Amino acid sequence: MPQDGAAGTRPSAGRRTPPLPPTSASVSGDGGLKDTRANRALHPEPTPQEVFQHPGLLRHAYYADEKSIVLHGDVRNSLRRLIAAGVEVDCIVTSPPYYGQRDYGIDGQLGLEDHPQEFIDRLVDVFGLCAALLRETGSLWINIGDTYWSGKGAHKSGEVKQGARRFGLRPQDRPGDGTWTRPKQLLLIPHRLAIALQEQGWLVRNDVVWVKPHPVPDQVRDRCSISHEYVFHLTKSRWYYYDRHAVGRPMPSGRVLPALDTWEVPPAAGNGTHKASFSADLIRIPILATTPAQGIVLDPFNGSGTSMIFAREHGFRSIGIDLSEQYCEEVARALKKLDAAEALGRGV
Repeated sequence: MPQDGAAGTRPSAGRRTPPLPPTSASVSGDGGLKDTRANRALHPEPTPQEVFQHPGLLRHAYYADEKSIVLHGDVRNSLRRLIAAGVEVDCIVTSPPYYGQRDYGIDGQLGLEDHPQEFIDRLVDVFGLCAALLRETGSLWINIGDTYWSGKGAHKSGEVKQGARRFGLRPQDRPGDGTWTRPKQLLLIPHRLAIALQEQGWLVRNDVVWVKPHPVPDQVRDRCSISHEYVFHLTKSRWYYYDRHAVGRPMPSGRVLPALDTWEVPPAAGNGTHKASFSADLIRIPILATTPAQGIVLDPFNGSGTSMIFAREHGFRSIGIDLSEQYCEEVARALKKLDAAEALGRGV
């Protein structure tokens, strides 16, 4: 993946200038920007700090400081609370639980529904609330992997690695319906979710392919080993904030080409106790390209808090939601360290 900044340098935290117009056609004769919806989308009004720090919202926060809010609880209830407080976010970047891949041992968790359609329907409900919270010029980025239907019953092998993946009777271990859910079927959950979101009015801008170098090989004999996942970029409107120079590919001529839609990123080595944490490199383009100055990044499935920490390190405000109190505590500790380091740097 390209390095931060048009010239391949890492931008300092908080240093954000409005993105350059995409072409000279966007510039009027006097050198200013033409008053178009596309150009206005490059200058969104930030959510006021007094709204971000709404007392009614902070009362329910597991952790909060001037730039960060961690909410513990059901994702839908937490999203409704943010909507009621009048918060608008600029960038939502998240990786919901994958279908049938993990059991987090928490009541109300997603990913263990009896049928994959139930799982997709629940995610569509969550992202419908996200749409109400997302600014009209904002972007939604979803990383999600796929699942094969097995139909073999509960896991019986004593292999440790397989045991971590196959916890008792997973949804995909059941007999299935004989059509979509049948043995050896790749369920195509990522694209079924994307299509379901399209039908709810979202615009799908990219289905980015995340290539994992040196993946752990699948123990299979009759198909290729999986080495990729998807990251979908969706928007509410044709006109939205996007700074391609922050993430583009600088050419010797000085031109900056758009980032490619294939990202080779190693999976995260692990963060705290989370079983499937984000890689910071995977969220670099989403956050830097679609979060304006003073913008707010939201991760409704916050987990280990990679999105919040990355956003904080680059000068943005952020909100994270998670059902696990343990994960919320780990994120709060990490944010407190960043807050203390920033205060020390300011000489406070």
